[in-house]
Amino acid sequence: MPDADFLTVTGSGERWQIEGQRDAAGLQLCNEFLGYLADRRYSAASVRSYAFDLLHFARWLAGQGMALHEVDTDALVRYLAACRSERRDGQHDNVISMASGRASGFAPATVNRRLAAISGLFGFRSMRDPDAANPMPRGPAARRSAAGERAGLLAHLDKPKPRSRLRVREPRRLPRGLDRAETAALLGSFRTDRDRAMAGLMLLSGLRSAEVLGLRVADIDIGRGWARVRGKGDKERRVPVDPDVAGLIQSYLLAERPETASRALFVVAKGPHRGQPLTAAGLRRVFRYHREISGVAAGHPHALRHTFGTALAEAGVDLPVLQALMGHDHVDSSAAYIHLAPAHVRAAYDAARERQRAWQAGR
Repeated sequence: MPDADFLTVTGSGERWQIEGQRDAAGLQLCNEFLGYLADRRYSAASVRSYAFDLLHFARWLAGQGMALHEVDTDALVRYLAACRSERRDGQHDNVISMASGRASGFAPATVNRRLAAISGLFGFRSMRDPDAANPMPRGPAARRSAAGERAGLLAHLDKPKPRSRLRVREPRRLPRGLDRAETAALLGSFRTDRDRAMAGLMLLSGLRSAEVLGLRVADIDIGRGWARVRGKGDKERRVPVDPDVAGLIQSYLLAERPETASRALFVVAKGPHRGQPLTAAGLRRVFRYHREISGVAAGHPHALRHTFGTALAEAGVDLPVLQALMGHDHVDSSAAYIHLAPAHVRAAYDAARERQRAWQAGR
């Protein structure tokens, strides 16, 4: 696909755009859509992800010799099939991944995210031009009620949101935390108070990596042991900070953090970007290095957060409290950690069996 090589994504922060040398009208629509997302205060990570999702779609269209205005439902179905069969680096026809169960193609979550970006793009076009046909299929599936939704006289108050049928079924997997040996090995590999503090906030306060990077110096109350965190959707919450982690933050501020005008808590310690806020790429680089030297292949930032959620569930923390600490919008996300807590599940199972035995003995 020669034309696809001329399509690239440029930008930073919340402003991203696709540049290329064909289908100028289509690329303009994509860039206006990305600008619209930024104006609606979508997170910078979301806008960037949408930009690269639309870039992949634009490159596929270039390979097909199609322009964006020519896209119909049949083209989207063919794009879906292409995503499921596209050969990626490291994939071979005779090797089936144990994790995904496939030899080629992208993960279902990746495909569905790309389809969501495309659906949003055409929805944006329809909003601006009601006469423009939306090729994203919608049908009876959008009108069926799911279990737990309101029915009867009040059903009109809780209508299901329309959802395209052009989706890939995603396997529902439980989040994986680290065991004690993995946690000790990973944390033991950190050498600076900054890195120990960041890992501690993930492991002992349940912060996401983006939430750690978004912390400002003024957000940390070291004396009282609290942090003000900005989560997904710019929602704020207060979380407790472990005393040991608070001590690491204090040591970092007093001895390690370079002089800088930045209000960000965690900044680059050395090099040409010294004193500038630590970026997501910089954080990934830190954890990649420590995964290699510690030998903990699963030592990703989110694994520390999962470990925190599992520990709370094993301790028997109430589900609403777990939801508040983790910053989940829906309690279903918090409930997944109950399934990861073997001690908690085993205790509940043993208690239920005792009640069953007592009932049977009393018959």
